[in-house]
Amino acid sequence: MKLLRFGQKGLEKPGILDADGNVRDLSSHVDDLGGDVLTNEGIARIGALDTKSLPLVADPGRIGPCVVRPGKFICVGLNYADHAAETGAKIPDEPILFMKATSAITGPNDNVIIPRKSKKTDWEVELGVVIGDEARYVEEADAMKHVAGYCLINDVSEREFQAERGGQWTKGKSADSFGPIGPWLVTRDEIADPQNLKMWLSVDGTMRQNGSTRTMIFGVSFLVHYISQFMSLQPGDIISTGTPPGVGLGMKPPLFLHAGQTIRLGIEGLGEQTQLTVDAA
Repeated sequence: MKLLRFGQKGLEKPGILDADGNVRDLSSHVDDLGGDVLTNEGIARIGALDTKSLPLVADPGRIGPCVVRPGKFICVGLNYADHAAETGAKIPDEPILFMKATSAITGPNDNVIIPRKSKKTDWEVELGVVIGDEARYVEEADAMKHVAGYCLINDVSEREFQAERGGQWTKGKSADSFGPIGPWLVTRDEIADPQNLKMWLSVDGTMRQNGSTRTMIFGVSFLVHYISQFMSLQPGDIISTGTPPGVGLGMKPPLFLHAGQTIRLGIEGLGEQTQLTVDAA
């Protein structure tokens, strides 16, 4: 299934794509796409519905973030061997974890806001993993049972804030609009192999990232297992699993975003995003 949220910010409704790619309104069956709705039981209830009997949304308008109010937005750094190489970083022995503020989350086609005093705002196409059933100390062999599905993420990053202003990476990852997610939450049954998905990103029509989840150092099942050793993962939590090469920081010379540019990105089976960059007010 491809689940989505549509409507103006703060007024989104839950929806589902039917077999013809039309949006159907789920709001008479679920309040929203978050929490227990995303457990295995909740997903099964949605899957049992007759999609064609749901109200047709002729014009869904704005597409919102595909998950509402996640408790955690966990990111994995340097998780692609070829991306680590372009930045000159050592391949990590264990996953590098950091948090992105949930207030950074925005719709897949909403504007990306360049923060005040930003000099090095950058792009990162990433595979997002959305947790379904609670995961606590899970074994890798059981990890996928705790995944509700997948989504496309642009892990927008301000590199100066991230690496040159002291402390942890979080301050360079958490500005408003730095977490576009969606357009869809694609349930795990639709993605046969999350470790074999093509992914790409362009800026103003120039391809900047053209990679595959094949080059991930730590795969989805290992990441869910690993993270659950340090914190419980709750329904609706999001894991952003890292980016392939082609980020602005890795170019020679580095190349960063400025207002008035168009970012497009996509992952095989997970849809596409388009964002316009604008300056912060």
